Amino acid sequence: MVSPPPTLMVFDDFNNNSYDGGAGPSTGPRKRGRGRPKGSKNGTRKPKKPKAYNPNSKLIRSCPKFESGITKAERESGNLEIVASVLMRFDAIRRRLHQVNQPKDILTTASTNCMRLGVRTNMTRRIGPIPGVQVGDVFYYWGEMCLVGLHRDMAAGIDYLSAKRSGVDGHAATSVVTSGQYDDETEELDTLIYIGQDGKGKNRQPCDQVLKNGNLALEASVRKGNDVRVVRLEKHNNEKVFIYDGLYLVSDFEHVIGKSGFKEFRFKLVRKPDQPSGYAIWKSVEILRNHDLIDPRNGSILGDLSFGAEVLRVPLVNEVDEDDKTIPEDFDYIRSQCYSGMMFDLNVDIQSLGCQQNCESCSHQNCSCMHKNGGELPYHNNILVSRKPLIYECGDSCPCPIDCPNRLVQNGLKLHLEVFKTTNCGWGLRSWDPIRAGTFICEFAGVSKTKEEVEEDDDYLFDTSRVYHRFIWNYDPQLLREDASKQVSEVINLPTQVLISAKEKGNVGRFMNHSCWPNVFWQPIEYENNGVRYVRIGLFAMRHIPPMTELTYDYGVSCVEKNGEDEILYKGKKICLCGSVKCRGSFA
Repeated sequence: MVSPPPTLMVFDDFNNNSYDGGAGPSTGPRKRGRGRPKGSKNGTRKPKKPKAYNPNSKLIRSCPKFESGITKAERESGNLEIVASVLMRFDAIRRRLHQVNQPKDILTTASTNCMRLGVRTNMTRRIGPIPGVQVGDVFYYWGEMCLVGLHRDMAAGIDYLSAKRSGVDGHAATSVVTSGQYDDETEELDTLIYIGQDGKGKNRQPCDQVLKNGNLALEASVRKGNDVRVVRLEKHNNEKVFIYDGLYLVSDFEHVIGKSGFKEFRFKLVRKPDQPSGYAIWKSVEILRNHDLIDPRNGSILGDLSFGAEVLRVPLVNEVDEDDKTIPEDFDYIRSQCYSGMMFDLNVDIQSLGCQQNCESCSHQNCSCMHKNGGELPYHNNILVSRKPLIYECGDSCPCPIDCPNRLVQNGLKLHLEVFKTTNCGWGLRSWDPIRAGTFICEFAGVSKTKEEVEEDDDYLFDTSRVYHRFIWNYDPQLLREDASKQVSEVINLPTQVLISAKEKGNVGRFMNHSCWPNVFWQPIEYENNGVRYVRIGLFAMRHIPPMTELTYDYGVSCVEKNGEDEILYKGKKICLCGSVKCRGSFA
């Protein structure tokens, strides 16, 4: 896919005492480092011993020859593509650190390495929107917001410009994050009561908040009337999720006695009108999840399109025309692949196919399935670590249980998905849940076909022989002090063409539309059943996806032409209506 970058020398570990990389701000003020008491005259301070070199550490101090692929101008001010790239590269490093069982400081290591080596953007502090960051975007770690410039302060919930940098008279707040550590009032959709920062004295005892730093900046924003970005913290399945809710104005503030018995600042922020929904969508979907059996929407057509085949029901809804109760064309809902023709019969002993009886676990180095995957599990906590030419999951001949960490695609849906009517592209697919990058969404289930069996007018055909837009999703070894030769190939390598038709039989995957700027990608998975190996197609999240966002993947094109020496034209049989900035005009 890309030429491997040259092997680079990196410097040894350094004493990092900056921030936690993602968990959020500390609950109290930063502590002054230990030193001699003020006024002491006896002796001299002994220099600190440098931190011992740790050959197993993944932290990088600097790497002068590293090429981040991000220009100096793009680091100062980004765009949609640069922001997506930075977030994907950060999360790829985080997943890799989990895969190799990094003992601690995973988020610190991932975010610090990105910052040190220039994998970041929007470094210029600014008031107002952030280039490439959209209202409703979700973040799973505090460090992600820092890397893309949404909230630059690495520890505090209030980010601001000083009087020198604001370009106006005095301080000015740029963004606030509701971290859950103060008594913020967050239930209203268009207003927010934000409690000021600090309020801890010596020995972390409560005290009155004072008008300085972030508090002073928010107070100044009341007078200036400047835009302030608001990020709201929510929890989903016991995970923190940060939701960017757009621009607010600080309308008022008061200094009153709080629940602690000490004075605190209470700032009222009001959301500016005519912005896309962010937090409002989150709360509306929360209602749907809490009332799963009753859909309160007028556009509801079917409570479960799978008719009980899936563990989680799949609603069908038309909010474009609530009076239209037409259902999709007739098809049989199936949970997984139906193999009529395409299979790989290896004609080998069944006992040699799966895990061995003496295998301690599927994460053990002696496991034969582990060896097929390069000696490492392809998943961590049900999240795909890296794209590969082919992933091998444990099959029916393996003695491991159904919850084996090497069984994911075969276990079906784990997300609340729904089929909905789009404005221009027929039926589409979206999720009630926020989706983390690398999450398995669904299988593209259908009937395996040979080339001769495929119908020419089949609009529900998946074809691995098409030409797909190339992209890099895996981690960069050099960002983790690993040799560049260890880069995992992302080039799909199948022994034969795979054709799957979901026209007559299929699952929710048949409703996922095409996009030239997709948020989902496909990954071939090999699975063994009764001595025969089959290839399934798993659909995974390319990046973090907010709830109720349409899920799309690249259908590919059947023809590629060269226009001159460098330009490549992708030509498909159907006109593309994805509307993205990357739209190539056609697909399939």
